[in-house]
Order: sequence, then structure tokens, then C-alpha cells
Amino acid sequence: MLLCTGGTGAPRRQAWDLKGKVSDMEGRIRNYQTRVKSANEENEVLKGSVVQSQSRVAELEKKVEAQTSKIRFDRDLIWGKRYIIYVGNIRVFCRVRPLVDGGLSNHIQLAASDDKSIMLAKTEESHTGKNTETQKNYHFSFDRVFGHQASQQEIFEEISLLVQSALDGYNVCCFAYGQTGSGKTYTMEGEEVDDSRGVIPRAVQQIFRAGEKLKSQGWEFTFTASFVEIYNETLRDLLYTGKSSKRPEHEIRKTSNNEVTVTNLTYKKVYTEDQVFDLVDLAKQNRATAQTAQNDRSSRSHSVFQLQIEGANAGRGVKCKSILCLVDLAGSERMMKSQSQGDRFKEMTSINGSLSNLGIVITALANKESHIPYRNSKLTYLLQDCLGGNSKTLMFVNISPELDSFGETLNSLRFASKVSDVCSNNSLFYLGSAVITAITTSVILSCLLRHFNVFNFSHISVKHDSLSSQVNDCVIGTASSNRK
Repeated sequence: MLLCTGGTGAPRRQAWDLKGKVSDMEGRIRNYQTRVKSANEENEVLKGSVVQSQSRVAELEKKVEAQTSKIRFDRDLIWGKRYIIYVGNIRVFCRVRPLVDGGLSNHIQLAASDDKSIMLAKTEESHTGKNTETQKNYHFSFDRVFGHQASQQEIFEEISLLVQSALDGYNVCCFAYGQTGSGKTYTMEGEEVDDSRGVIPRAVQQIFRAGEKLKSQGWEFTFTASFVEIYNETLRDLLYTGKSSKRPEHEIRKTSNNEVTVTNLTYKKVYTEDQVFDLVDLAKQNRATAQTAQNDRSSRSHSVFQLQIEGANAGRGVKCKSILCLVDLAGSERMMKSQSQGDRFKEMTSINGSLSNLGIVITALANKESHIPYRNSKLTYLLQDCLGGNSKTLMFVNISPELDSFGETLNSLRFASKVSDVCSNNSLFYLGSAVITAITTSVILSCLLRHFNVFNFSHISVKHDSLSSQVNDCVIGTASSNRK
């Protein structure tokens, strides 16, 4: 019996020991579970804190980005304020067309060290009765003179800043003036080969590509194109595709916002540069041309291409509206030179009259006269928005190098020189703008360096201390009048 009892006692003690160990383990497990639960709760709190921190970081990053953008913007304005170019709201360029046979013209001379001067020389017989000849020289100066070797790219590089300012909210007008056959259409339109493209296709390309880049800064642009010609003081829609018998009449009117508009004119929304090029090709086919004694196929009308630009930056709460206007003027001709008769004589009279009125308007603008006679011709009335106010205007005077065109060349240069003279001492061309960007800044800097002949930034403050001191107190001119 004792052996039996002793035999059952040992297993019981072992069972109790095991129960005790199990109880201890369960207690430890409950303790671990409590600690895990506490850790999980703490982890959730930390997760929430991390999310809040991440949100705060993202908010701060946005503020930093906005502040950086503002700093860049202010820096751009400082560049514009510190280095204002003394070029005026109206500039005049001269371009010499090459001779047809590729030779050199002896009576037109360009200074080797100066790209702003041109001289015409004419040999005349002496009036003293002696068998001698004298040479009479005519000197002219412009904002820039391009010789016969100047490429289309070189021409456009000089005006790229002007074109860019259309995206900055300024109305811009560029037109080519000169006698028939002097190269106006080549300057404005050029040819289909890339190197030979003119101002219109290059300007359109720059506007659309710059607008695309500005999307990264929050800008959205819409573009509307129109193309009209003025023939004998009558407007014709060059984008009209209907029947000739049903072609509508057009009148120039003012909108409620005092903006110039043309009734019944085709205004096309365009989204790519190729769409604009298609419209330009259509306009070329529709433009009125006719044969004259000076040019087998001389354009008998003014063509006016307009690209309306509307921009908006929702983030900054800024809007801008402007017009890029590119004009190919009809050729100026003298009566005896052109041998015009009948309808051609009427055309010539109308053309010369509108060109004369254009000169009067530009002179009045440059002189800041109280009354500007825009309505004296359809051309100036149509261009009113692009000529007045804070608009930027560039005039190309194109001249022919042939000796038999000497008289017309001299007249063209005299007209352009008069415009240049009255504009040279007037308003500054402000570079500051509420839309100015890094794209604009790079163009500004390149133009500044070319203008001052400076190729090292360290030289600027040394060579142009007087300029810096003069502009330090200048107020940046903005396109506020064009903004809504």
C-alpha cells in the first residue's frame, strides 16, 4: 500500500508543477499581449504623427516652391529694371536686298565697324559746264542695318525679344515697308526651306513653343488667328473659303472694351503652329496680286496677320491679353517709275496714301500728340491696338540695291529716317512684366549683351555704371493696362 501511495504522489507533484509553469507562462503571455497592444497603440499614434509631418512637409515644400518662384520673378524684374534698353517703343531696322545676279552694289555702302549706319552715293554730272563729275553722299542711321548677306535667322534673332513680349502681355506690331520688289514679303514670310523662313513662321513657332514651356509654371494660353488684306481701302478676309459671290463686307469697329474688331471676319482658334502655317498658306493664295512695270507679280495690298493671345495663371491669379500683329505692306511706287495707268494708278494712289498716313500716325505717337489720326486710313485704324498705348512696334525698311532704284531707295530711307529720328528720343522699352519668365530672361540677357557688345558679365557694371545709376530709380513698366 505504501509503495502504491508513494507512486501516485510523484506524478501529482509533477502535475502541480506543470500547472504552475503553465500559469506562469499564461501570465507572461498576457503581459506580452498587453505590451504589444500598448506598442501597437503607440505605433498608430506615431503613424498619425508621421502623416501629419508628411502633410506639413508637403505644405512647406509648396511654400518654398512658391517663394522660390517669387524670388526668381523678382530677380527677373531686377534684371529688367537694372538694364533697361534705350530703344524706344518704336524701332526702325533697315535691310538691303541682294542683287539679282549676286553681285555687289557700288552706290550702297555699309560701315564695316557699325551696324547702324548706311550711306547712299550717287555720281552726278557737274553743273558748271565742265566735263567733270561729283559724288553726292546720303547718310542714314537706324536702330540696326542688315546688309545683303544677313540671314533670316540673324534677322529674327534681333527681334526675338520683341516677339516674346507678346506673351508677356504687350501688343506687338512688326511691319515691312519699302518699294515694290525690295524683299518685304521675303522678310515677313520667306520660303518653305527652314533657313529661308521669314518673320511670320519663326514668330509663330517661338510663341507656341514658349507657351508650351510656360505650362510648367502654371500658364495656359489660347490663340486666335486672323488674316486680312486692305486693297484700295477695302477689307478682304484672306481666310474666307466660301463662294466669291457671297463674300461678306467688312467694317472696322470698336468693341465695348474699346478694342478694334472687324465684322464678318474669320477668327480661327489655333492650337498648334502647323495649324497657323496652313492658314498662312491659304492667305497667300487669296492675296491680291497684279503685274506692274517694276515687278511682274507685285502685291497690290497690305496683308495683316494677327494672333490674339490670352493667358491665365490660376495659381497666381493673373491674366493677360495681347495681339501679335505682323504686316506685309504693299510696295510704294512713284507715278513715273511705276508707269501706272487705270486701275493700277488707282491702286498706287491708295497704297501711297495709306503708307503716308501710317507715317503720320507713327510720328504723332512718337511725339505723344493728344490726337492720333488712326481713322485717316483703314490700315492705321485696323492697327490701332498694335500701335498705340504700351505697344511695341518695329518697322523694317527694305531697299533694293539696283542703281535704277536709287530714287525709290532714297525716298524709303528718308521716310524711315524721319520715323527713326522722332522716335529715338522718346519712351524707354521696359523689360519688366508680370508674366516675365526664365525664357524671357535668357532672351533679354542675350539681347543686352549684343546691344552693349559685352560678352562677360563682370564687364557690365564697369562699362555701364552710368546706365545702372540712371535706371536704379526707374519704375518697371508693366502691361497692367492689358490685364484683366
